[in-house]
Amino acid sequence: MMDFSGRLPSPHSEIFIGHVGGRAGTVAADATAYHHRDARYVMNVHTRWESPGEDATCVAWARDFFRATEPYATGGVYVNFLTEDEAARIGAAYGPNYERLARIKQKYDPANLFCVNQNIAPSA
Repeated sequence: MMDFSGRLPSPHSEIFIGHVGGRAGTVAADATAYHHRDARYVMNVHTRWESPGEDATCVAWARDFFRATEPYATGGVYVNFLTEDEAARIGAAYGPNYERLARIKQKYDPANLFCVNQNIAPSA
């Protein structure tokens, strides 16, 4: 992490680490959609830039950072930190709660009207 923080690709980039322990950890993991109640910290990489010429450098830095820190992560993800091209990781945001949430989605939104987010697809 120190290596990557020392070479942020633009002045608008940052590595955000937030403490999420405390009261959130006293709620059962299956009581709400958010499953990762045992996590004590959450990390989000904000990679922003101004010029299209910076695209490759900034995206590569973020992806390299993700790969370098992945062995130290739980494998979970906070759904609001996902980008639009990470649909494959939506299940990781909800853990074992995903199937229950998909059944609820099927019951209350079978046509998937509410889908302009990191969507939980309705299950049959």
